Amino acid sequence: MSEPHPETVKPQSTRIDLYAKHIKIHPRKDYGLFNKLRNSSVFILLAIFYGFPWLNWNGRQAVLWDLPNRKFYIFDLIIWPQDFFFLAALMIIAALALFFFTSVAGRLWCGYACPQTVWARALLWIEELVEGSRNQRIKLDKSPWNSEKIRKKSLKYSLWIVFSVWTGFTFVGYFSAIRDLTPRFFVLDIGAAEAFWIFFYALMIWLLGAVMREQVCIYMCPYARFQSVMYDPDTLLIAYDTKRGESRARGKRKPDDGGKGDCIDCSVCVQVCPMGIDIRDGLQYQCTGCALCIDACNNIMDKVDRPRELIRYTTENRLAGKHNSILRPRVFIYAALITSMLIAVSWGLANRNPIALDIIRDRSSLFRDSGDGNIENLFRLRIMNKDHSEHVFEVSIDGLENATIDMDSAIPAIKSGTIHDHIIRVKIDPENLGGVRSTVFQIKLKALDNDKLSVSEDSVYLGPARFQRIEKK
Repeated sequence: MSEPHPETVKPQSTRIDLYAKHIKIHPRKDYGLFNKLRNSSVFILLAIFYGFPWLNWNGRQAVLWDLPNRKFYIFDLIIWPQDFFFLAALMIIAALALFFFTSVAGRLWCGYACPQTVWARALLWIEELVEGSRNQRIKLDKSPWNSEKIRKKSLKYSLWIVFSVWTGFTFVGYFSAIRDLTPRFFVLDIGAAEAFWIFFYALMIWLLGAVMREQVCIYMCPYARFQSVMYDPDTLLIAYDTKRGESRARGKRKPDDGGKGDCIDCSVCVQVCPMGIDIRDGLQYQCTGCALCIDACNNIMDKVDRPRELIRYTTENRLAGKHNSILRPRVFIYAALITSMLIAVSWGLANRNPIALDIIRDRSSLFRDSGDGNIENLFRLRIMNKDHSEHVFEVSIDGLENATIDMDSAIPAIKSGTIHDHIIRVKIDPENLGGVRSTVFQIKLKALDNDKLSVSEDSVYLGPARFQRIEKK
């Protein structure tokens, strides 16, 4: 039989899956130093998140982002909209700190302090409490639906929902006073915006922390993608010692087991990994640096009478037997930037004036004759009291010789967090201006009950080059 022409032969189709099918990861529970550090970090961060809204400070909520009144309380510190550059500076410091710690010790933030890590870990604790160990959870998922499976799954999801709603409620408690929000929440007397954010945040916690878990870190988090830019051969990372571990073979090692490495291929390092990766395959962007594989491997090494740290924190240079240095130029640069910005922000907050003064000139006329032989300029003073208590202020001027201030009424007591506008007229004999069209002077504002609370702003006094005095009849 003749061979078919090459052009008539149909090539075999090759299927390429763009997205891998998700396989649920059941992390194994293990013990060790890094596991204790991670659990302690998660517990402390959860305690801070859930506890801070309930702390009182000077008769109010200690941490409250009061959006309607545009006041953000952080213990004794009150941040106003005019102070938002401090928050911007703190965000920059946080970004630089992330770069600093990543350059020194890899993804410490991801493994120990990232909100995704914290919520996922908390929800995993609930799953372990209800469904048991890793093997029990796998067995339960594979088993057919029966009364036990329905009971455990129903209890787990119910606890997840309660935890998520509680988390969403606490989140809103940072923006609406939580002691006022609590009774209103239980009688369904909350506003539409409050209800939306409570249940939206609860949905996100349940979806990202319970359902998606490691997929958030692998597919959604941008940090996993660009972290390698901040790595260098001297960055601490979690690595498997291939020289010592290969070749792998199961069982304990005997003195005459030549050619066999210390790795017994037990795969416990894979079972404890919340990302489901094998650290023995080398550095991977999915690795969050939780170091649970180090604890797991150390425990196995103890059981098979081999030295610990087959998997350990190390650097590429150290693994290659080269000189290693943690203190390198980029580390010093990040440290210097963070330190200088912290000093600047701290100094700015410590020396921040709680009294703000804006001066607005009357634009209807540059100057006018006051009718008593003098000329006057009108100014609108916009006074903002950012202090904790109300104050009464007095106004004075400096830089205009023999000038006087005329007001229709005294400045009233200005309450904390309020703005008051007050009109003043500054009068002066034109001869004291010396024929100058404009003179820079200062308007000063001082609290009568506290000499330390004062502020001054420059303004310009306008007058004529020539002035014909109007004599009164």
